[in-house]
Amino acid sequence: MEKEENQKKASENQNQDTLNETDKAEKNLDTENKQETEQELKEEIKEPTPEEKIIELEDKVARAFAEMENQRRRFEKEKEDAFEYGGYSFAKEALNLIDNLERSKDVLESDDKLKETEALKKTLEHLDIIKKDLISIFEKNNIKPIDSLNKKLDPNLHQAMMEIEDDSKEPGTIIQEIQKGFTIKDRLLRPSLVGVSKKVLKKEEKTEENQENLENK
Repeated sequence: MEKEENQKKASENQNQDTLNETDKAEKNLDTENKQETEQELKEEIKEPTPEEKIIELEDKVARAFAEMENQRRRFEKEKEDAFEYGGYSFAKEALNLIDNLERSKDVLESDDKLKETEALKKTLEHLDIIKKDLISIFEKNNIKPIDSLNKKLDPNLHQAMMEIEDDSKEPGTIIQEIQKGFTIKDRLLRPSLVGVSKKVLKKEEKTEENQENLENK
């Protein structure tokens, strides 16, 4: 009986020693894992070297300088545009003076009571002088009339308002100027309103064209 109890105790002690060794091994493993993790974290948050810090600072300074240079260029461009084109709206409105002079001439010339009179002749001369003076002032400020007559239609400068049959001109040639256009520097202030030539249609072609227009209506 006593022998069995001794064997039992020996067995329990052996099991306890085994458990202790297992716990010790697990603790050692946890310690090793913890040390490895700490080492990895230290490597991840490694302090940059002085050379790396200098390179980083140089990069930041270069970026800041580039941004300042871009801002300076934008400011210079805006200042230049304001100086060159600051009077754009005023110039566009001022063109109405020339338009009104032309309208006044048309009204006077169509007045039957004034036709062939000395008063009309002198009035028209004065209106022409005023118009020339206005255009001269405009040109001194880089506002120039667009040369249109007998030129090919340019969508960047002209706006076609009508087509006029004329076999003496190549189709698309400007043969009538309804309203003069102007530019300011290298920009369009307003387009010229013009009439362009087109090929003279034969009677058969005109009949077909009229028929098409009726069908479209």
